[in-house]
Amino acid sequence: MPARDINVIALVKGGERYVFLYDDDSRAEAIRTLGRFAAHPDLSFSWHDAAVLGDKVRHATPKVNRVRFVPPADRAA
Repeated sequence: MPARDINVIALVKGGERYVFLYDDDSRAEAIRTLGRFAAHPDLSFSWHDAAVLGDKVRHATPKVNRVRFVPPADRAA
């Protein structure tokens, strides 16, 4: 099974920590999850939090379009 890259977004709000893990194929589900957390009355996670993190999910570059940075010391001569 090929390795999958996992994207991580996190929010620390007061004493709570919200950490969301998703792969490039699960972006839509990650955004829906943010909405479910925002709608949950027992969480301090707000619709503003969902909008900000959702924007990060939407604008994160999928792996196929990423450019890998190779430090100069690791580059072939």
